[in-house]
Amino acid sequence: MKVMIPQKAFNAVYLPLLRDDDHRYLVLYGGAGSGKSMFAVQRLLVRLMERPGRNLLVARETAATHRDSTYALFRQVISRWGLGSLFHWTQGELRITCRNGNAILFKGLDDPEKLKSVTFPSGELTDVWIEEASELQESQFNQLDLRLRGQGARRQMTLTFNPISTQHWLKARFFDRPDSRALVLKTTYKDNAFLDPDYRRTLESYRESDPYFYQVYCLGEWGVMGRSFFHGEKAAARLQEVPGPVDRGEFLFQRDGGGKIDPASVRFTSVPGGFVSVYRPPQPGRDYIIGGDTAGEGSDFFVAQVVDRESGQQVCTLRGRMDEDLFAQQAYCLGKWYNWALTALECNFSSYPLRELERLGYPNQYIRPREDGMGTGYGFRTTAATRPLILAGLVEVVREHPQWLWDKDTLRELLTFVRNPRGRPEAQPGAHDDCVMALAIAYYIRAACQEPMSMWSCAVQR
Repeated sequence: MKVMIPQKAFNAVYLPLLRDDDHRYLVLYGGAGSGKSMFAVQRLLVRLMERPGRNLLVARETAATHRDSTYALFRQVISRWGLGSLFHWTQGELRITCRNGNAILFKGLDDPEKLKSVTFPSGELTDVWIEEASELQESQFNQLDLRLRGQGARRQMTLTFNPISTQHWLKARFFDRPDSRALVLKTTYKDNAFLDPDYRRTLESYRESDPYFYQVYCLGEWGVMGRSFFHGEKAAARLQEVPGPVDRGEFLFQRDGGGKIDPASVRFTSVPGGFVSVYRPPQPGRDYIIGGDTAGEGSDFFVAQVVDRESGQQVCTLRGRMDEDLFAQQAYCLGKWYNWALTALECNFSSYPLRELERLGYPNQYIRPREDGMGTGYGFRTTAATRPLILAGLVEVVREHPQWLWDKDTLRELLTFVRNPRGRPEAQPGAHDDCVMALAIAYYIRAACQEPMSMWSCAVQR
């Protein structure tokens, strides 16, 4: 049956998803009051009314929670749209049947045996909605995913939840390693045109009274289980303020006859979603410092952070998954673009990027005294002695100068950098620290370089 529901009945941010058939998973997440659960109900009702042969299972952790949440929400929308004559209610088992034969069944995952016996009078299971998906174990999700099989109508699973902890399996499954079959949409109360004004004021009151709560529960940022090692309130407040980068892209270049990069050929090109995020383009005559963290144990991102030596501003971030040689090439171009910035890449796990920078002819790498006392070496080595120093410097920057920070990935990492049970500061399990460590190195080098760039730059070149 064709259903004519006016577009004004939906929040505009969700409309592109209304009739999506291209993805197996629709992942709707974000903050409280965003209207994601309401849209899930609206969309699934339209889907069931318009397409014969579809049946929906609505799942929550426990069956008892359905009656006053998902079941009540379906009844509310059906009543509001004046469609009561098209549906039949079976309250004893929480089932709703559409006049075209399609059905909605509400089940809890606290009784796996009952879930196995789910059947529909007409057709097969084609759709699953998991409300509060963060309450489920991954094994429970897998069982539902396996149930969604068969020929004919395309199967689809909708997940709605508020992100709580970076340790959660949902983050690893759909965010850290994105699934091409998943469409992910984040929304907040700011996207909900139908939100009660008083509730909106309540949510916004946390902006000042509890910035961390506002960041996680109102804006839907991934939270942490422990207390942030850095000043969490200032990092969270700064994350609310910063806009996106002024440009994103990557560097293009050509090589000379000797295989080195031709400096004159280096140019930045805008690419949507590129791994170079520009917050302030390079200014003639200004001096810059680059700190870099290479992908090593517990990390799969290469990161380089650019800091203005005089102002302390974070002006650019290179962050991406790539091979070592490609990282070295992009780091070369990044440093050249920022007036041959003094570049200090971490060398704990591999010295290849440093040697590649040298081979490519980069003229201004940071040089440290070797740990064995035998001369000097390129790059920054993070040791039991230097690690507390660079982190302490970044603690001071976050506390005293949060306005220097512009990159959202970096600010999120600051919030998920905690003390472990032994008291060691590190990224919470499931989170990353690449941006944190690269920025800590950059600010450490900045603090160590008190003389004008024209003096100390020459001192570090061979």
